[in-house]
Amino acid sequence: MQRVLLAEDDPKLRGQLIDLLSARDFVVEAFEEGAAALDFGINQLFDLAVIDLGLPGLPGIEVVQGLREAGLDQPILILTARADWHDKVAGLSAGADDYLVKPFHIEELVARLGALARRAGGGLQTTLELGPLTIDVRAKEARVAAQRLDLTRYEYNLLHALLYRSGQVISKAELMDHLYQQDIDRDSNVIEVFVGRLRRKLKQTTEALSIETLRGHGYRLVEVEQIE
Repeated sequence: MQRVLLAEDDPKLRGQLIDLLSARDFVVEAFEEGAAALDFGINQLFDLAVIDLGLPGLPGIEVVQGLREAGLDQPILILTARADWHDKVAGLSAGADDYLVKPFHIEELVARLGALARRAGGGLQTTLELGPLTIDVRAKEARVAAQRLDLTRYEYNLLHALLYRSGQVISKAELMDHLYQQDIDRDSNVIEVFVGRLRRKLKQTTEALSIETLRGHGYRLVEVEQIE
């Protein structure tokens, strides 16, 4: 499941994009103001970003610049209703990877996002690996050596988030946001249940990996020999 950061101030278009992207198995985190989008992007997990240049308050170009200045290299697609080529150049110069001029067809947006993801060097990858564990992102399949892990949708998404940032501590709140849409009522204890299930399933296939709990901070996936 790919998590998209969407910044679009037009409520009608924003709603349409949320519905259409969600129907295509994206998790969409949507914002109408640039400052809120930038704050989310710097502090939360996301795989791709769609940023409108004409945002109120903090302009879209400054959102893109802020994400890049924070060291984030996820693919960014900018949206603009402006025909002036100077605006497109400014957006790309700020750090965006591609642009789309309104109005556009949703299928073109999805195709552009897919192309950006495939080209991303350090962004969304098609294969993630740590020790004997491999995730095929396209097939949404996890294997330890040659053995396929039997995971539920949420267990897979949790493992994907942990493996994507292996060795790093990820808070419970970040993991919850990665699994669920913002408007769903969530119980934080569910993360503990999923982590417990993943630990058992990993232990059944390998002793080389561990999901560590750092109380008050979160979880991280590491190779056992790296545990200090």
